[in-house]
Amino acid sequence: MQTVAVIDYGMGNLHSVAKALEQVGAGHVLITSDTDLIRDADRVVFPGVGAIRDCMSEIRRLGFDTLVKEISGTRPFLGICVGMQALFDSSEENGGVDGIGLFSGDVKFFGKNLHETDGERLKVPHMGWNEVKQNLPHPLWHNIPDNGRFYFVHSYYAQTTNQQQLVGSGHYGVDFSAAVAKDSCFAVQFHPEKSHTNGLQLLQNFVTWDGRW
Repeated sequence: MQTVAVIDYGMGNLHSVAKALEQVGAGHVLITSDTDLIRDADRVVFPGVGAIRDCMSEIRRLGFDTLVKEISGTRPFLGICVGMQALFDSSEENGGVDGIGLFSGDVKFFGKNLHETDGERLKVPHMGWNEVKQNLPHPLWHNIPDNGRFYFVHSYYAQTTNQQQLVGSGHYGVDFSAAVAKDSCFAVQFHPEKSHTNGLQLLQNFVTWDGRW
């Protein structure tokens, strides 16, 4: 039976993610901060919620920044929400915070005066259902329609500078990176565990993915 490790650094909706993984037949799902158990797992999930400075402080204190760089290219690895943002070069949240640097680009604030092109004023955080355009084909999009809807909760958005890593994009006043991929790593801004049919399909694709793209 395969083991899926959900990295616990004190900042994530861990039990909801674990429950959703179990629902799609993930096998043995383990919520852990033990680096040896994470390193031995067949698949790894890197979730996160909250302020990026606090998240990165704990990630670095526990040595997960180094661990993530080590394992994200050697087995299927899924980043979720702040777990995705932490994989970028930097975030402007909290006055500026360096990320892990696995993906090229930065995380930016939507702004206090965000408007759509037609003049509609938009609330921040971006909270609720939104479409995700599939910019590039990927095994984790299997059986998910292009422009399918997923559930988002975020005030900051990632923008990759490498279009070869951009596999999914969203729009909320501005275009943003909703999903990025590199080698055996796939990361999403939305919450698949809260996204019903499309989200569960993505998690099911993840637990059967061989890590090749």
